[in-house]
Amino acid sequence: MAAELLGLFSHADQALKAAGGLRDTGFQEISLMSPTPVHGVEQVLGRKNSAIKRFTFFGMLTGLLAGFLLAAGTAILYLLPTGGRPIIPIPPYLVISYEVGILFGVLATLFGFLVSARLPAVRERHYTPETHIDRIGVLVTCSSERDAERARKIILAAGAEEIRQLENLGKKSHEQ
Repeated sequence: MAAELLGLFSHADQALKAAGGLRDTGFQEISLMSPTPVHGVEQVLGRKNSAIKRFTFFGMLTGLLAGFLLAAGTAILYLLPTGGRPIIPIPPYLVISYEVGILFGVLATLFGFLVSARLPAVRERHYTPETHIDRIGVLVTCSSERDAERARKIILAAGAEEIRQLENLGKKSHEQ
């Protein structure tokens, strides 16, 4: 049975100590919830790589290709030979390619942001009002009761004011 434990802290140092202790003992799914930015989270939990730059890159490449094909396809479809010029002149088509590339890049970045932020929310997420006002929460997912007891000890040793066992929303949504 999977359980999710939420430890509430009043100081960021205590929360970071708990998160580091949990990570060092092998827990994988650890989240911090805080009303303000907490400095040092990247050092404790590790930096997460963002996929947004890949969305932007491939959106831009797709846009460049689509813009060039749009202009070239239109020139081939509606032939208009003019004074010995080529049917597909490259320099003017680069402007169209660039503009469509920027458009697709921006749209792909927006889409990548929504995917990375997990919006719209497909499953319910935990909401704890205290973590939006004056407390810092450390949320850890435990795979067994033994892991839950181990996590509880680590969180209490770090100085948690309160520990709550939360309903596992991920399991709940799969059962319905």
